[in-house]
Formats: sequence, structure tokens, C-alpha cells
Amino acid sequence: MPTDVVAHITGTVWKIEKQIGDDVAEGDTLIILESMKMEMPVEAPASGKIQAIKIKEGDPVTEGAVLIILI
Repeated sequence: MPTDVVAHITGTVWKIEKQIGDDVAEGDTLIILESMKMEMPVEAPASGKIQAIKIKEGDPVTEGAVLIILI
């Protein structure tokens, strides 16, 4: 069953650390968001493989937006 990885803050996608097809472990940093000049990591909520990346570096995101889908 797919797992959505969502933004926990409103900000800008500063860096994407993983690519589609990468295996990830729970707690791995997937994306770094920038908000108010602070870098905030977005971690994998579960182990899995990255099925889709819904954003690109530089995109603005709102809290709750789906960033990555894990399978």
C-alpha cells in the first residue's frame, strides 16, 4: 500500500536527497525544505521504495502537500 510523504511546514523545496526507485529506511532524509531561512528535513515515515516524486527543487509547498509516494 502506498505511503504519502507530506510537507510538515509551508516553505520551498531546497533539495531532493533521493530519486525514483531508491530504497529508503524509516527516518532517512528524503527532502530538505527551507522556511524562514531554516532548513527542515523531511524524513521517510516508513521503509520502502520511492515510486513518485511530486515536486522539484525550488517549488513552493504548503503544509500537508504530498511530496513523495513510497511503496
